[in-house]
Amino acid sequence: MNYDNIEIQKAIPDASSMIETFRAIGYNLETAVADIIDNSISAEAKNIYIERIWHGGKSIITIMDDGHGMNGAELINAMRPGTQNPLAERAETDLGRFGLGLKTASFSQCRKLTVLSKKKDYAPIFWSWDLDYVAQTNEWNLIKWIPDGYKNALDTQDSGTLVIWTDLDRVLPLTTSETDEKAKRKFSNSLERVRQHIAMTFHRFIEDGIVNIYWCGNIIKPWNPFYPCLEENYTETPAPQESIFGGGTIKGFVLPHKSRVSERAYKVGEGMNGYPAQQGFYVYRGKRLLLAGDWLGIFRKEEHYKLVRIQIDLPNTLDTNWQIDIKKSKATPPAACRDQIEQYAKKIRSVGENVFRHRGKILKHRAGQDFQPLWLDKTKGGKWSFVVNRDHLLVKNIKELAKSEPDKAIDTLLKFIEESIPTKAIYIKEAHEETKDIDKQEVQKEPFSGIDVTIIKQMLLQIFNNQINSGKTSEQAKKLLKTIEPFNNYEDLIDEL
Repeated sequence: MNYDNIEIQKAIPDASSMIETFRAIGYNLETAVADIIDNSISAEAKNIYIERIWHGGKSIITIMDDGHGMNGAELINAMRPGTQNPLAERAETDLGRFGLGLKTASFSQCRKLTVLSKKKDYAPIFWSWDLDYVAQTNEWNLIKWIPDGYKNALDTQDSGTLVIWTDLDRVLPLTTSETDEKAKRKFSNSLERVRQHIAMTFHRFIEDGIVNIYWCGNIIKPWNPFYPCLEENYTETPAPQESIFGGGTIKGFVLPHKSRVSERAYKVGEGMNGYPAQQGFYVYRGKRLLLAGDWLGIFRKEEHYKLVRIQIDLPNTLDTNWQIDIKKSKATPPAACRDQIEQYAKKIRSVGENVFRHRGKILKHRAGQDFQPLWLDKTKGGKWSFVVNRDHLLVKNIKELAKSEPDKAIDTLLKFIEESIPTKAIYIKEAHEETKDIDKQEVQKEPFSGIDVTIIKQMLLQIFNNQINSGKTSEQAKKLLKTIEPFNNYEDLIDEL
Protein backbone atom coordinates (compact mmCIF):
# COMPACT_ATOMS: atom_id res chain seq x y z
CA MET A 1 0.00 0.00 0.00
CA ASN A 2 1.29 3.47 -0.91
CA TYR A 3 0.92 5.87 2.05
CA ASP A 4 2.50 8.94 0.41
CA ASN A 5 -0.77 10.71 -0.44
CA ILE A 6 -2.81 9.59 2.54
CA GLU A 7 -3.67 12.12 5.25
CA ILE A 8 -2.33 11.22 8.69
CA GLN A 9 -3.19 12.25 12.23
CA LYS A 10 -1.22 11.48 15.37
CA ALA A 11 -3.10 9.48 18.02
CA ILE A 12 -0.79 9.66 21.02
CA PRO A 13 -2.26 7.72 23.94
CA ASP A 14 -3.38 9.67 26.97
CA ALA A 15 -0.52 9.19 29.46
CA SER A 16 -2.53 8.93 32.67
CA SER A 17 -5.18 6.63 31.20
CA MET A 18 -2.62 4.37 29.54
CA ILE A 19 -0.56 3.92 32.71
CA GLU A 20 -3.70 3.08 34.70
CA THR A 21 -4.43 0.50 31.99
CA PHE A 22 -0.95 -0.96 32.49
CA ARG A 23 -1.78 -1.35 36.17
CA ALA A 24 -4.74 -3.59 35.33
CA ILE A 25 -2.87 -6.19 33.23
CA GLY A 26 -3.27 -8.73 36.03
CA TYR A 27 0.01 -9.16 37.88
CA ASN A 28 0.01 -10.28 41.47
CA LEU A 29 2.87 -9.47 43.82
CA GLU A 30 4.66 -12.78 43.10
CA THR A 31 4.61 -12.47 39.31
CA ALA A 32 5.54 -8.78 39.50
CA VAL A 33 8.70 -9.39 41.54
CA ALA A 34 9.59 -12.35 39.30
CA ASP A 35 9.43 -10.07 36.25
CA ILE A 36 11.98 -7.71 37.80
CA ILE A 37 14.26 -10.67 38.57
CA ASP A 38 14.03 -11.66 34.89
CA ASN A 39 15.70 -8.37 33.98
CA SER A 40 18.47 -8.98 36.50
CA ILE A 41 19.17 -12.44 35.11
CA SER A 42 19.13 -11.11 31.54
CA ALA A 43 21.72 -8.55 32.73
CA GLU A 44 23.92 -11.51 33.80
CA ALA A 45 23.66 -10.73 37.51
CA LYS A 46 25.38 -13.22 39.82
CA ASN A 47 23.59 -12.01 42.92
CA ILE A 48 20.12 -10.55 43.42
CA TYR A 49 19.01 -9.01 46.71
CA ILE A 50 15.36 -8.49 47.63
CA GLU A 51 14.44 -6.43 50.67
CA ARG A 52 11.13 -5.44 52.26
CA ILE A 53 11.16 -2.47 54.61
CA TRP A 54 8.11 -2.02 56.83
CA HIS A 55 6.96 1.57 57.37
CA GLY A 56 3.20 1.09 57.30
CA GLY A 57 1.73 2.88 54.27
CA LYS A 58 5.24 4.09 53.42
CA SER A 59 6.73 0.59 53.20
CA ILE A 60 9.29 -0.13 50.48
CA ILE A 61 10.29 -3.13 48.37
CA THR A 62 13.68 -3.16 46.63
CA ILE A 63 15.35 -5.53 44.14
CA MET A 64 19.07 -4.98 43.61
CA ASP A 65 21.53 -6.89 41.41
CA ASP A 66 25.18 -6.86 40.37
CA GLY A 67 24.49 -7.21 36.64
CA HIS A 68 26.08 -5.13 33.92
CA GLY A 69 23.88 -2.10 34.67
CA MET A 70 22.95 0.79 32.37
CA ASN A 71 24.23 4.22 31.48
CA GLY A 72 21.96 7.27 31.21
CA ALA A 73 20.66 6.65 27.69
CA GLU A 74 20.12 2.94 28.31
CA LEU A 75 18.22 3.61 31.54
CA ILE A 76 15.86 6.09 29.89
CA ASN A 77 15.23 3.58 27.12
CA ALA A 78 14.55 0.85 29.69
CA MET A 79 12.08 3.14 31.49
CA ARG A 80 10.21 3.79 28.23
CA PRO A 81 7.16 1.48 27.78
CA GLY A 82 7.41 -0.90 24.84
CA THR A 83 11.15 -0.74 24.23
CA GLN A 84 11.31 -4.15 22.55
CA ASN A 85 9.45 -5.59 19.57
CA PRO A 86 7.95 -8.92 20.73
CA LEU A 87 8.54 -10.32 17.22
CA ALA A 88 12.24 -9.41 17.17
CA GLU A 89 14.82 -12.19 17.36
CA ARG A 90 16.31 -12.51 20.83
CA ALA A 91 19.19 -14.31 22.51
CA GLU A 92 18.31 -17.72 23.95
CA THR A 93 18.93 -16.40 27.46
CA ASP A 94 16.73 -13.30 27.06
CA LEU A 95 13.79 -13.64 29.45
CA GLY A 96 11.94 -10.56 28.16
CA ARG A 97 9.70 -10.16 25.16
CA PHE A 98 7.54 -7.04 25.13
CA GLY A 99 9.83 -4.47 26.75
CA LEU A 100 7.06 -3.78 29.26
CA GLY A 101 7.94 -6.02 32.21
CA LEU A 102 9.81 -3.48 34.36
CA LYS A 103 7.06 -0.90 33.97
CA THR A 104 3.88 -2.97 34.02
CA ALA A 105 5.08 -5.20 36.87
CA SER A 106 6.05 -2.16 38.94
CA PHE A 107 2.95 -0.08 38.15
CA SER A 108 0.78 -3.04 39.15
CA GLN A 109 2.08 -2.77 42.73
CA CYS A 110 3.18 0.81 43.39
CA ARG A 111 2.69 4.44 42.38
CA LYS A 112 6.37 5.31 42.37
CA LEU A 113 8.99 3.30 40.47
CA THR A 114 12.60 4.37 40.84
CA VAL A 115 15.53 2.75 39.05
CA LEU A 116 19.13 3.46 40.04
CA SER A 117 21.71 1.90 37.71
CA LYS A 118 25.46 1.90 37.29
CA LYS A 119 27.37 0.62 34.29
CA LYS A 120 31.08 -0.12 34.59
CA ASP A 121 33.15 3.03 34.04
CA TYR A 122 29.98 5.21 34.26
CA ALA A 123 28.58 7.22 37.13
CA PRO A 124 25.34 5.95 38.72
CA ILE A 125 22.15 7.35 37.20
CA PHE A 126 18.54 7.31 38.39
CA TRP A 127 15.07 8.19 37.10
CA SER A 128 11.56 7.67 38.44
CA TRP A 129 8.03 7.19 37.24
CA ASP A 130 5.60 8.94 39.59
CA LEU A 131 2.01 8.09 38.68
CA ASP A 132 0.68 11.06 40.67
CA TYR A 133 2.87 13.40 38.63
CA VAL A 134 1.73 11.72 35.39
CA ALA A 135 -1.89 12.17 36.49
CA GLN A 136 -1.28 15.89 37.15
CA THR A 137 0.53 16.62 33.89
CA ASN A 138 -0.87 13.90 31.62
CA GLU A 139 2.60 13.71 30.07
CA TRP A 140 5.01 10.82 29.57
CA ASN A 141 7.71 12.40 31.73
CA LEU A 142 10.17 10.77 34.10
CA ILE A 143 11.30 12.73 37.16
CA LYS A 144 14.79 13.00 38.60
CA TRP A 145 13.94 11.67 42.07
CA ILE A 146 15.05 8.88 44.38
CA PRO A 147 13.89 8.02 47.93
CA ASP A 148 16.09 9.21 50.78
CA GLY A 149 18.99 6.94 51.63
CA TYR A 150 19.30 5.16 48.26
CA LYS A 151 21.30 7.57 46.09
CA ASN A 152 24.62 5.91 46.97
CA ALA A 153 23.35 2.33 47.17
CA LEU A 154 25.55 1.14 44.26
CA ASP A 155 28.74 2.98 45.19
CA THR A 156 30.48 -0.19 46.39
CA GLN A 157 29.71 -2.12 43.18
CA ASP A 158 31.38 -1.92 39.77
CA SER A 159 27.96 -2.25 38.15
CA GLY A 160 24.39 -3.17 38.91
CA THR A 161 20.80 -1.98 39.12
CA LEU A 162 18.46 -1.16 42.00
CA VAL A 163 14.67 -1.13 41.53
CA ILE A 164 12.73 0.66 44.27
CA TRP A 165 8.96 0.44 44.76
CA THR A 166 7.37 3.06 46.98
CA ASP A 167 3.73 4.04 47.58
CA LEU A 168 2.70 0.36 47.47
CA ASP A 169 -1.00 1.10 47.09
CA ARG A 170 -1.77 -2.32 45.55
CA VAL A 171 -0.01 -4.14 48.39
CA LEU A 172 -1.48 -2.25 51.36
CA PRO A 173 -3.41 1.02 51.90
CA LEU A 174 -1.16 4.08 51.92
CA THR A 175 -2.90 5.25 55.11
CA THR A 176 -1.75 2.13 57.03
CA SER A 177 -0.19 2.96 60.39
CA GLU A 178 3.31 1.68 61.09
CA THR A 179 2.00 0.30 64.41
CA ASP A 180 -0.77 -1.75 62.73
CA GLU A 181 0.38 -5.29 63.62
CA LYS A 182 -2.39 -6.98 61.63
CA ALA A 183 -1.39 -5.11 58.46
CA LYS A 184 2.28 -5.89 59.17
CA ARG A 185 1.53 -9.64 59.39
CA LYS A 186 -0.48 -9.47 56.16
CA PHE A 187 2.41 -7.66 54.46
CA SER A 188 4.88 -10.29 55.71
CA ASN A 189 2.64 -13.17 54.59
CA SER A 190 2.29 -11.65 51.11
CA LEU A 191 6.04 -11.33 50.81
CA GLU A 192 6.54 -14.91 52.08
CA ARG A 193 4.52 -16.13 49.09
CA VAL A 194 6.84 -14.07 46.90
CA ARG A 195 9.84 -15.89 48.39
CA GLN A 196 8.23 -19.28 47.71
CA HIS A 197 7.32 -18.23 44.17
CA ILE A 198 10.91 -17.16 43.47
CA ALA A 199 12.25 -20.46 44.84
CA MET A 200 10.04 -22.30 42.35
CA THR A 201 10.21 -20.00 39.32
CA PHE A 202 14.00 -19.69 39.25
CA HIS A 203 14.95 -23.04 40.77
CA ARG A 204 17.00 -24.11 37.75
CA PHE A 205 19.07 -20.91 37.79
CA ILE A 206 19.76 -21.40 41.49
CA GLU A 207 20.47 -25.14 41.20
CA ASP A 208 22.86 -24.59 38.30
CA GLY A 209 24.79 -21.90 40.19
CA ILE A 210 23.92 -19.22 37.63
CA VAL A 211 22.58 -16.82 40.24
CA ASN A 212 22.14 -16.46 43.99
CA ILE A 213 18.95 -14.79 45.15
CA TYR A 214 18.80 -13.35 48.65
CA TRP A 215 15.67 -12.64 50.64
CA CYS A 216 16.22 -10.10 53.43
CA GLY A 217 19.84 -11.22 53.63
CA ASN A 218 19.12 -14.97 53.54
CA ILE A 219 19.82 -17.03 50.45
CA ILE A 220 16.76 -18.56 48.82
CA LYS A 221 16.90 -22.33 48.42
CA PRO A 222 15.40 -23.70 45.19
CA TRP A 223 12.13 -25.62 45.12
CA ASN A 224 12.14 -28.22 42.35
CA PRO A 225 8.61 -29.50 41.49
CA PHE A 226 10.08 -32.93 40.78
CA TYR A 227 12.17 -33.04 43.95
CA PRO A 228 10.66 -36.18 45.56
CA CYS A 229 11.52 -38.19 42.45
CA LEU A 230 15.07 -36.89 42.36
CA GLU A 231 15.82 -36.90 46.11
CA GLU A 232 14.48 -40.38 46.82
CA ASN A 233 15.86 -41.91 43.60
CA TYR A 234 12.31 -42.86 42.71
CA THR A 235 12.55 -44.82 39.48
CA GLU A 236 8.95 -45.06 38.28
CA THR A 237 9.18 -43.83 34.66
CA PRO A 238 5.70 -43.47 33.13
CA ALA A 239 6.94 -42.57 29.64
CA PRO A 240 10.21 -41.41 28.03
CA GLN A 241 10.82 -37.79 27.15
CA GLU A 242 9.39 -36.79 23.77
CA SER A 243 10.10 -34.00 21.32
CA ILE A 244 7.06 -31.79 20.83
CA PHE A 245 5.92 -31.22 17.28
CA GLY A 246 7.02 -27.69 16.34
CA GLY A 247 9.72 -27.48 19.04
CA GLY A 248 10.37 -28.18 22.69
CA THR A 249 10.25 -31.35 24.79
CA ILE A 250 7.84 -33.00 27.23
CA LYS A 251 8.70 -35.30 30.13
CA GLY A 252 6.32 -36.82 32.65
CA PHE A 253 6.81 -37.53 36.33
CA VAL A 254 4.67 -39.43 38.80
CA LEU A 255 5.73 -38.48 42.30
CA PRO A 256 6.01 -41.27 44.86
CA HIS A 257 3.10 -42.06 47.14
CA LYS A 258 3.41 -40.72 50.68
CA SER A 259 3.99 -44.25 51.95
CA ARG A 260 7.06 -44.68 49.74
CA VAL A 261 9.18 -41.66 50.69
CA SER A 262 10.53 -39.90 53.75
CA GLU A 263 8.25 -37.48 55.54
CA ARG A 264 10.63 -34.63 54.70
CA ALA A 265 10.65 -35.38 50.96
CA TYR A 266 6.87 -35.64 50.87
CA LYS A 267 6.50 -32.36 52.76
CA VAL A 268 8.92 -30.56 50.43
CA GLY A 269 7.12 -31.96 47.41
CA GLU A 270 3.77 -30.36 48.29
CA GLY A 271 5.13 -26.90 47.45
CA MET A 272 3.36 -23.67 48.30
CA ASN A 273 -0.14 -24.86 47.36
CA GLY A 274 -0.27 -28.57 48.27
CA TYR A 275 -0.30 -31.69 46.10
CA PRO A 276 -3.80 -31.40 44.54
CA ALA A 277 -3.13 -27.82 43.38
CA GLN A 278 0.42 -28.51 42.17
CA GLN A 279 -0.56 -31.26 39.70
CA GLY A 280 -0.36 -30.57 35.98
CA PHE A 281 2.03 -29.15 33.40
CA TYR A 282 5.14 -27.14 34.31
CA VAL A 283 6.04 -24.98 31.33
CA TYR A 284 9.60 -23.66 31.14
CA ARG A 285 11.05 -21.18 28.70
CA GLY A 286 14.77 -21.72 28.87
CA LYS A 287 15.45 -22.33 32.55
CA ARG A 288 12.65 -20.03 33.68
CA LEU A 289 9.39 -21.58 34.91
CA LEU A 290 6.47 -19.78 33.29
CA LEU A 291 3.49 -21.83 34.36
CA ALA A 292 3.32 -24.17 37.35
CA GLY A 293 0.69 -26.81 38.03
CA ASP A 294 -1.81 -26.16 35.25
CA TRP A 295 -3.52 -28.60 32.88
CA LEU A 296 -3.60 -25.93 30.11
CA GLY A 297 -7.35 -26.32 29.64
CA ILE A 298 -6.91 -29.94 28.51
CA PHE A 299 -7.90 -31.59 31.80
CA ARG A 300 -9.20 -30.48 35.14
CA LYS A 301 -7.54 -31.01 38.51
CA GLU A 302 -8.70 -34.10 40.39
CA GLU A 303 -7.54 -35.71 43.61
CA HIS A 304 -6.41 -38.97 42.03
CA TYR A 305 -3.97 -37.18 39.70
CA LYS A 306 -2.33 -35.15 42.45
CA LEU A 307 1.03 -36.96 42.04
CA VAL A 308 1.29 -36.18 38.31
CA ARG A 309 3.61 -33.37 37.14
CA ILE A 310 4.68 -32.97 33.54
CA GLN A 311 7.63 -30.86 32.45
CA ILE A 312 7.48 -28.93 29.16
CA ASP A 313 10.60 -27.12 27.94
CA LEU A 314 10.28 -24.45 25.23
CA PRO A 315 12.76 -22.12 23.52
CA ASN A 316 11.84 -18.40 23.53
CA THR A 317 11.37 -18.57 19.76
CA LEU A 318 7.99 -20.25 20.42
CA ASP A 319 6.55 -17.43 22.57
CA THR A 320 4.11 -16.38 19.88
CA ASN A 321 3.02 -19.93 19.03
CA TRP A 322 2.34 -20.69 22.69
CA GLN A 323 0.75 -17.27 23.31
CA ILE A 324 3.03 -16.42 26.24
CA ASP A 325 1.48 -13.37 27.92
CA ILE A 326 3.16 -10.23 29.26
CA LYS A 327 3.13 -11.54 32.83
CA LYS A 328 4.76 -14.82 31.71
CA SER A 329 2.08 -16.66 33.66
CA LYS A 330 -0.07 -18.12 30.87
CA ALA A 331 0.61 -20.42 27.93
CA THR A 332 -1.64 -22.09 25.36
CA PRO A 333 -0.40 -25.08 23.36
CA PRO A 334 -0.67 -24.61 19.59
CA ALA A 335 -3.28 -26.70 17.78
CA ALA A 336 -0.50 -28.53 15.91
CA CYS A 337 0.82 -30.19 19.08
CA ARG A 338 -2.16 -30.10 21.42
CA ASP A 339 -3.27 -33.67 20.62
CA GLN A 340 0.27 -34.98 21.11
CA ILE A 341 0.52 -33.30 24.52
CA GLU A 342 -2.91 -34.58 25.53
CA GLN A 343 -2.13 -38.19 24.56
CA TYR A 344 1.24 -38.09 26.32
CA ALA A 345 -0.36 -36.66 29.46
CA LYS A 346 -3.04 -39.36 29.47
CA LYS A 347 -0.35 -42.03 29.76
CA ILE A 348 1.26 -40.25 32.70
CA ARG A 349 -2.09 -39.61 34.38
CA SER A 350 -2.99 -43.29 34.08
CA VAL A 351 0.15 -44.29 35.96
CA GLY A 352 -0.42 -41.52 38.49
CA GLU A 353 -3.93 -42.77 39.13
CA ASN A 354 -2.59 -46.28 39.68
CA VAL A 355 0.01 -45.06 42.17
CA PHE A 356 -2.64 -43.06 44.03
CA ARG A 357 -5.09 -45.97 44.09
CA HIS A 358 -2.63 -48.62 45.26
CA ARG A 359 -0.63 -46.46 47.70
CA GLY A 360 2.40 -46.44 45.44
CA LYS A 361 2.44 -50.15 44.67
CA ILE A 362 2.40 -50.76 40.94
CA LEU A 363 0.52 -54.05 40.47
CA LYS A 364 2.19 -56.27 37.92
CA HIS A 365 1.52 -59.77 36.66
CA ARG A 366 4.50 -61.86 37.61
CA ALA A 367 5.71 -64.54 35.22
CA GLY A 368 3.47 -67.62 35.52
CA GLN A 369 1.21 -65.97 38.12
CA ASP A 370 -2.08 -64.11 37.94
CA PHE A 371 -2.84 -61.31 40.36
CA GLN A 372 -5.90 -62.07 42.50
CA PRO A 373 -7.92 -58.99 43.42
CA LEU A 374 -10.43 -59.41 46.23
CA TRP A 375 -12.77 -56.99 44.44
CA LEU A 376 -13.60 -57.09 40.73
CA ASP A 377 -14.54 -54.04 38.66
CA LYS A 378 -17.66 -55.10 36.76
CA THR A 379 -19.57 -53.25 34.05
CA LYS A 380 -22.88 -54.42 32.59
CA GLY A 381 -25.45 -52.50 30.58
CA GLY A 382 -23.55 -49.22 31.03
CA LYS A 383 -23.60 -49.59 34.83
CA TRP A 384 -20.57 -50.37 36.95
CA SER A 385 -20.08 -51.96 40.33
CA PHE A 386 -17.46 -53.71 42.44
CA VAL A 387 -18.13 -57.34 43.43
CA VAL A 388 -16.25 -59.76 45.67
CA ASN A 389 -14.13 -62.18 43.66
CA ARG A 390 -15.73 -65.55 44.43
CA ASP A 391 -12.70 -67.35 42.98
CA HIS A 392 -10.32 -65.64 45.40
CA LEU A 393 -8.27 -68.09 47.44
CA LEU A 394 -9.35 -66.32 50.62
CA VAL A 395 -13.05 -66.96 49.84
CA LYS A 396 -12.36 -70.62 49.11
CA ASN A 397 -10.52 -71.06 52.40
CA ILE A 398 -13.29 -69.34 54.34
CA LYS A 399 -15.77 -71.79 52.81
CA GLU A 400 -13.65 -74.62 54.18
CA LEU A 401 -13.48 -72.93 57.57
CA ALA A 402 -17.28 -72.58 57.57
CA LYS A 403 -17.69 -76.37 57.63
CA SER A 404 -16.17 -76.58 61.12
CA GLU A 405 -16.43 -73.03 62.52
CA PRO A 406 -19.23 -71.16 60.69
CA ASP A 407 -19.36 -68.19 63.10
CA LYS A 408 -15.61 -67.60 62.82
CA ALA A 409 -15.76 -67.98 59.03
CA ILE A 410 -18.51 -65.39 58.67
CA ASP A 411 -16.78 -62.94 61.01
CA THR A 412 -13.47 -63.36 59.14
CA LEU A 413 -15.12 -62.76 55.79
CA LEU A 414 -16.90 -59.63 57.04
CA LYS A 415 -13.66 -58.22 58.45
CA PHE A 416 -11.81 -58.71 55.16
CA ILE A 417 -14.67 -57.05 53.26
CA GLU A 418 -14.75 -54.11 55.70
CA GLU A 419 -11.01 -53.53 55.49
CA SER A 420 -10.67 -53.86 51.72
CA ILE A 421 -13.68 -51.97 50.33
CA PRO A 422 -12.16 -50.24 47.23
CA THR A 423 -13.08 -46.70 48.31
CA LYS A 424 -10.38 -44.98 46.19
CA ALA A 425 -11.34 -46.96 43.11
CA ILE A 426 -15.02 -46.06 43.65
CA TYR A 427 -14.10 -42.39 44.10
CA ILE A 428 -12.08 -42.43 40.88
CA LYS A 429 -14.92 -44.13 39.00
CA GLU A 430 -17.39 -41.50 40.17
CA ALA A 431 -14.99 -38.70 39.23
CA HIS A 432 -14.63 -40.17 35.73
CA GLU A 433 -18.42 -40.20 35.36
CA GLU A 434 -18.49 -36.40 35.58
CA THR A 435 -15.88 -35.93 32.85
CA LYS A 436 -17.37 -38.28 30.24
CA ASP A 437 -19.69 -37.31 27.42
CA ILE A 438 -23.34 -37.84 28.29
CA ASP A 439 -23.73 -40.39 25.47
CA LYS A 440 -20.77 -42.44 26.75
CA GLN A 441 -21.42 -42.03 30.46
CA GLU A 442 -21.49 -45.06 32.72
CA VAL A 443 -23.31 -44.87 36.03
CA GLN A 444 -22.91 -46.77 39.25
CA LYS A 445 -25.21 -49.76 39.58
CA GLU A 446 -27.87 -49.35 42.23
CA PRO A 447 -27.61 -51.95 45.04
CA PHE A 448 -29.52 -55.15 44.27
CA SER A 449 -30.71 -53.83 40.90
CA GLY A 450 -30.80 -56.61 38.30
CA ILE A 451 -30.24 -59.28 40.95
CA ASP A 452 -32.38 -62.44 41.09
CA VAL A 453 -35.07 -61.56 43.66
CA THR A 454 -35.29 -65.23 44.63
CA ILE A 455 -32.28 -64.61 46.92
CA ILE A 456 -34.10 -61.69 48.55
CA LYS A 457 -37.30 -63.73 48.97
CA GLN A 458 -35.46 -66.65 50.55
CA MET A 459 -33.75 -64.47 53.14
CA LEU A 460 -36.95 -62.52 53.86
CA LEU A 461 -38.85 -65.76 54.41
CA GLN A 462 -36.17 -67.17 56.71
CA ILE A 463 -36.05 -64.04 58.91
CA PHE A 464 -39.86 -63.77 58.85
CA ASN A 465 -40.30 -67.38 60.04
CA ASN A 466 -37.70 -66.93 62.76
CA GLN A 467 -39.57 -63.87 64.05
CA ILE A 468 -42.88 -65.79 64.07
CA ASN A 469 -41.24 -68.67 65.94
CA SER A 470 -39.93 -66.18 68.51
CA GLY A 471 -43.51 -65.12 69.31
CA LYS A 472 -44.10 -62.11 67.03
CA THR A 473 -47.30 -61.74 65.05
CA SER A 474 -47.22 -61.65 61.26
CA GLU A 475 -47.76 -57.89 61.22
CA GLN A 476 -45.03 -57.29 63.82
CA ALA A 477 -42.57 -59.40 61.82
CA LYS A 478 -43.37 -57.53 58.59
CA LYS A 479 -43.07 -54.15 60.32
CA LEU A 480 -39.63 -55.15 61.62
CA LEU A 481 -38.42 -56.28 58.17
CA LYS A 482 -39.37 -52.88 56.69
CA THR A 483 -36.88 -51.22 59.07
CA ILE A 484 -33.94 -53.45 58.09
CA GLU A 485 -31.58 -52.49 55.26
CA PRO A 486 -31.66 -53.56 52.42
CA PHE A 487 -35.11 -55.17 52.88
CA ASN A 488 -36.69 -51.75 53.41
CA ASN A 489 -36.45 -51.38 49.60
CA TYR A 490 -38.68 -54.43 49.05
CA GLU A 491 -41.89 -53.63 50.90
CA ASP A 492 -43.98 -55.30 48.19
CA LEU A 493 -42.17 -58.60 48.76
CA ILE A 494 -42.58 -58.24 52.53
CA ASP A 495 -46.33 -57.67 52.14
CA GLU A 496 -46.57 -60.93 50.20
CA LEU A 497 -45.16 -62.97 53.11
